[in-house]
Amino acid sequence: MKTISAAVEHYIKRKPFLQSALAQGIINLTSLARQVQPEIEQQLGREIRSGAVVMALKRLSDNLEFRATHRIIKVLKEIGEITVRSSLTDYTFLVSDSILQNQMRLLEQVHLRQDVFYTSSRGVNELNIVVSNSLNDIVEEYFEQERLTQKAENLASITVKLPAENVSVPGIYYFIFQRLAWEGIVLYEVISTTNEFTILVDEEQVDKAFTVIKDLKSL
Repeated sequence: MKTISAAVEHYIKRKPFLQSALAQGIINLTSLARQVQPEIEQQLGREIRSGAVVMALKRLSDNLEFRATHRIIKVLKEIGEITVRSSLTDYTFLVSDSILQNQMRLLEQVHLRQDVFYTSSRGVNELNIVVSNSLNDIVEEYFEQERLTQKAENLASITVKLPAENVSVPGIYYFIFQRLAWEGIVLYEVISTTNEFTILVDEEQVDKAFTVIKDLKSL
C-alpha cells in the first residue's frame, strides 16, 4: 500500500521549481500541505490528516537538501573562469546537402581572424552558428542558398568553466538555469562540452546573467 510519504514525494518530484524551493526551506510547509492534501488523498483513496502531510514534507525537505542541493553547491563553488563576449549574431539554418561545405568555407575565414567569436552546433534538422557581428556579411554570403529559420543580433555569450566532477552530480545545469529563469533571463542558445557551457543572451541582460552565475560560487 502506498504511504503518505511516498505520495508526497511523487507529487513534489513532478514539480521541479517546487522541489528546489522546498529544499531551500523557503516554503511554508503548513500552507503547502493544505494545497497538496486533496491530491494526496485522491492518490491514496482515503482521507488523511494535514499534519501527516506536513511531516512528510518536512522529512522530504531535509532529505532533498542533503541529497541534492548540498552536492550541487559543492560543485558550483568550484566554478572556474567565466568569459563574456558581446556583439554576437545567432543564425539557425535547416540542414541541407550543401551546408557542411559552406560551413567549411566559413571556418577558413574564422581561422584568418583570430579575434572573432565562432561556435556551432548541429541537431537532426538544424544547424546553429554563432559569430561575431563582424562576420555577418560573410555568413550571409556563404549561406545565401541555405534556408535561414532564425537570426538574432546584438547578443552576448557567457562561457563557464565547470569542475570535472560536474558530470557525476545530477542537477547542475538545472540548478543554474533555474536561477537564470527566476531572474527572467531568456536563453537564446545553450552550447556545452564536457566541462564548460556557453549561454547566449540579449546584451541588455548579460550583466544580470553574469551576476547570477558569479554569485553561485558564494552560495
